[in-house]
Amino acid sequence: MTSTTEPTEPLSVEQLSETTLLRFATAGSVDDGKSTLVGRLLHDSKSVLADQLEAVERASASRGQDAPDLALLTDGLRAEREQGITIDVAYRYFATPRRRFILADTPGHVQYTRNMVTGASTAELTVILVDARNGVVEQTRRHAAIAALLRVPHVVLAVNKMDLVGYEEKVFAAIAEEFTAYATDLGVPEVTAVPISALVGDNVVEPSAHMDWYGGPTVLEHLETVPVSHDLAHCHARLPVQYVIRPRSAEHPDYRGYAGQIAAGSFRVGDPVTVLPSGRTTRISGIDLLGTPVDVAWTTQSVTVLLEDDIDVSRGDLIVPSKDAPATTQDVEATVCHVADAPLTVGHRVLLKHGTRTVKAIVKDIPSRLTLDDLSLHPHPGRLVANDIGRVKIRTAEPLPVDSYAGSRRTGSFILIDPSDGTTLTAGMVGESFAAPEPVKDASEEDGWDF
Repeated sequence: MTSTTEPTEPLSVEQLSETTLLRFATAGSVDDGKSTLVGRLLHDSKSVLADQLEAVERASASRGQDAPDLALLTDGLRAEREQGITIDVAYRYFATPRRRFILADTPGHVQYTRNMVTGASTAELTVILVDARNGVVEQTRRHAAIAALLRVPHVVLAVNKMDLVGYEEKVFAAIAEEFTAYATDLGVPEVTAVPISALVGDNVVEPSAHMDWYGGPTVLEHLETVPVSHDLAHCHARLPVQYVIRPRSAEHPDYRGYAGQIAAGSFRVGDPVTVLPSGRTTRISGIDLLGTPVDVAWTTQSVTVLLEDDIDVSRGDLIVPSKDAPATTQDVEATVCHVADAPLTVGHRVLLKHGTRTVKAIVKDIPSRLTLDDLSLHPHPGRLVANDIGRVKIRTAEPLPVDSYAGSRRTGSFILIDPSDGTTLTAGMVGESFAAPEPVKDASEEDGWDF
């Protein structure tokens, strides 16, 4: 057993609390080496336990392989190991002395592209792999488009299998130039290209001895140093109410608290707030965090908020600062990625889930579908099928307080649900995107909707 499988210095609780957290996802076409890259990253950063490596060595030996297949560290499903592909989104948690990581390894097959929406929806960085022998292919463009739609702020282009093209700089440069130009057209703010060989380990954790022409960071070095923004001052403060707490006990006879996880921004005792969609205003009289009163709470903390006035607040309502309240609307226009096998069609009756609120809705129009090859728009396709990206117009039965996705990834997103069986149909991002919407149809064309 090699000693590299055990961390030389396990991180203490104090050290972990002082490091920042980066959520990132991997994506790429079939056989580009995503799982091998993740396995190499975990192995070479000493984040693999001895029993995990033993299991991989046994599985590799049973398949007649001389060396451990590091891809098996993430391909956990039996079907994945048998086929040598990734099917489900595999999450891995690891840490270095400089940063903590939550990694989502997403599938490469076209029919599993929708899984990338799940894996990258909360990511701050996406690693997109390209096989150096094949260059940028349709699936590469699809993954870049999804990263742009989801407003992932950092994209790493990992040009893999450089050992199979003789570590040629010109091969890497051509692929990096083509991908960067495409990503720029999509509106991706930052692309960092790294030439690697995940199988051998070149430029994954340690610098490569075979590519002295490359002077940039390794994949791990970039992951450890890329800036992660947690500036709450520029976030729209939002608290979706999940539960109303009324103990009615002798100790708390009049306690009425509104519990939920803060989706964005921060709240402070004394802040004037508005409850949406009703529009009633009041002030925060108290905030309880894990049963302890606090003066301020911020994003991702689960809290109970107490209000000065006894107003009607229930699950699904949204508590926001009065000076920064979003408008409520029954007409939602968004860019979506369709994830269900059944198509989404004009006139489709659905449930729209936004935060903790679920309302009835109708798909009024599908103005366009995106063609990934040249980013052109196919006007009024009439329907979207699995993995399609397009624009939709939705009419909801009740007003919703929605932000634009560009302003808030948490409160600018929603899903459409099939009311008959609860299947998730579509993941949506409110507002403008690189897929520009078609002109709004005449009001006369909107007659006949029953809400």
